[in-house]
Amino acid sequence: MTDKKKILITGGAGFIGSHVVKRFVRNYPDYQIFNLDKLTYAGNLENLREIENLPYYTFIKGDIVDAEFMNGIFAEHQFDGVIHLAAESHVDRSITNPLEFIMTNIVGTTTLLNAAKNCWNGNMENKKFYHISTDEVFGSLGKEGFFTEKTAYDPRSPYSASKASSDHLVRAYFHTYKLPVVISNCSNNYGSYHFPEKLIPLTINNIKNNKPIPVYGKGENVRDWLFVEDHAVAIDLIFHKGKIGETYNIGGNNEWTNIDLVHLLCRIMDEKLGREPGTSAKLITFVTDRAGHDLRYAIDSSKLQNELGWAPSLQFEEGLEKTVDWYLANEEWLNDVTSGAYQKYYEKMYHKR
Repeated sequence: MTDKKKILITGGAGFIGSHVVKRFVRNYPDYQIFNLDKLTYAGNLENLREIENLPYYTFIKGDIVDAEFMNGIFAEHQFDGVIHLAAESHVDRSITNPLEFIMTNIVGTTTLLNAAKNCWNGNMENKKFYHISTDEVFGSLGKEGFFTEKTAYDPRSPYSASKASSDHLVRAYFHTYKLPVVISNCSNNYGSYHFPEKLIPLTINNIKNNKPIPVYGKGENVRDWLFVEDHAVAIDLIFHKGKIGETYNIGGNNEWTNIDLVHLLCRIMDEKLGREPGTSAKLITFVTDRAGHDLRYAIDSSKLQNELGWAPSLQFEEGLEKTVDWYLANEEWLNDVTSGAYQKYYEKMYHKR
């Protein structure tokens, strides 16, 4: 094992992280993959059951905010690379409890940067610290235009502000300490193993259980949707071929208003569940709009496509159908993650207008 390249993936039991961990474990048996996760409500080791016993995969339970712990595992394992996904990521939760986002996304990222810097000090060759971020740091677009790697930051929620801060800190460590970093900013992900507080799995789950489907405002907000497995491919490419000090935007080139997306899901679910067309659409319930709700996000991924050869693999409708099929086939997983505590939070956040 001493000759193996050692990669630390943080947040690897979460939605995107579990897809990245599985891809790296399957595709790079010559690596030793370490998955560090705090196992908060959105982290679930069930997501990794198929690889958990492989000899070149190791799970570590821990908190990136804990400096002593982080320095200790870097000293013990001498990681060659970091793929940093661990984050608090739900905008609504950040509005309710901003301090939690400040701690994980800002303090945690800085603690991780320090641990890498301390471990690699004097020997940065063949090392890489890859920080995964979000398009929400750029704020809100009007009806025209796209976010590029040069777009000025303009975060509007405690979540996006905390991610923007972490991006700035990663760049600061590159310029100040010559830490070999790379950053990517992605659009909204969808796919299997997504915790059902986010729009797509929440809608699928509510339709299945004949519960109201909450839609903010009039549902006019536009998002660019990226299939999570395509995101994992992009992360793989950027980690291996991305240029140190650079930023890459990752988007699905799939812009949908929330209300059109929900109607599409209703049509797909009616078909899958053998319901009369229009049945699920009756569950749509408009709720009070989110504070500071950005109107539109859209990403220009041309830099990633031109420099590293990445492109989305699926049309949105095809990816969405695959996603619905997965949730319908994995009812036990869905039931396990929708706990009583989650239901209390859900009722608090989504009140009718």
